Amino acid sequence: MNWKEILDKSVVSAEGLTGIPGAEVEEISRVAGVYPMRINPYWLKLMKKAGAPLWRQAVPCADELTDSPLLEDPLCEEKDSPVFGLTHRYPDRVIFLVSNRCALYCRHCMRKRKVGKHAGAVTDATIEAGLAYIEQTPAVRDVIVTGGDPLLVDDDKIEFILKRLSAIPHVEMIRIHTRVPATLPMRITAELCAVLSRCEKLWLNTHFNHPAEFTPEAEKALRLLNRTGAPLGCQTVLLKGVNDSPAVMAELMRKLTKNRVRPYYIHHGDAVKGTGHFRTSIETGLAVVNGLRGHLSGLCVPAYVIDLPGGGGKVPLLPESILDQDAKSLTVKGYDGKTYTYPL
Repeated sequence: MNWKEILDKSVVSAEGLTGIPGAEVEEISRVAGVYPMRINPYWLKLMKKAGAPLWRQAVPCADELTDSPLLEDPLCEEKDSPVFGLTHRYPDRVIFLVSNRCALYCRHCMRKRKVGKHAGAVTDATIEAGLAYIEQTPAVRDVIVTGGDPLLVDDDKIEFILKRLSAIPHVEMIRIHTRVPATLPMRITAELCAVLSRCEKLWLNTHFNHPAEFTPEAEKALRLLNRTGAPLGCQTVLLKGVNDSPAVMAELMRKLTKNRVRPYYIHHGDAVKGTGHFRTSIETGLAVVNGLRGHLSGLCVPAYVIDLPGGGGKVPLLPESILDQDAKSLTVKGYDGKTYTYPL
């Protein structure tokens, strides 16, 4: 089967999980009526093998309906949206949605309000409006093409979008953010990579959350993407019960760099309605990052960031290293927990 045939066989209702241990059909149906479910056959097989860390990311649970104090759009993407599907928050870059579909509807998605729903539908007209805005806004030098998943768009439309963006003189960088190398790696075909390789401004950011997502199929997809010449990065979300331990995160970072993917961000879970059960404490996040420093190459250690509510943007959080300072020296804690003096 090609990737479209695999996607067509996705489980989209609770009845498709009947007989799988732990699948509460009534609960899943109730939640999926609010936040759509899609589990493609590739991920279904993988989560049966890997268990809870992958199951939690894919299968609806009642907790998604119990965190009412959280907001649907705490980052105020809609407030900063001059045209549908485009967010212009930072002076020099925009977020450009070209799809509202994904190969897997992750339960921790920060765009649960849009993904998989008709109300969040992306059309040719919305894409054209976004392209026109970028063409008419010289301050924009960096375009983040996202969704949904932009690589669920057909090859010819991806090529059209990349050609239009590449032809804009003031656009210096085009970033595609995609999760399909982890969730539907057979989407990464030679034909798609030929399209991507023709875009000289292109960067690619993937999204892996757990070491079990690195299968032979996923690693093959990453090899193909590496051959396009686009630099590869990864944005990981810190998720309770999935990767909130230094050991799991360290293994994930090693697998990324082994496959020539540079860890970019660890995102602290956004305060998005329907995702509260995934959020850890900041202290947990700092402990996870501190458990990477010194034990892994610096190339393996991403920035740990929070995305400020109200559209404030991303801010890095760092474990405390400086313990004291005077006119002549710093007292610093090393990765090993020991104290060192650094002369000034």
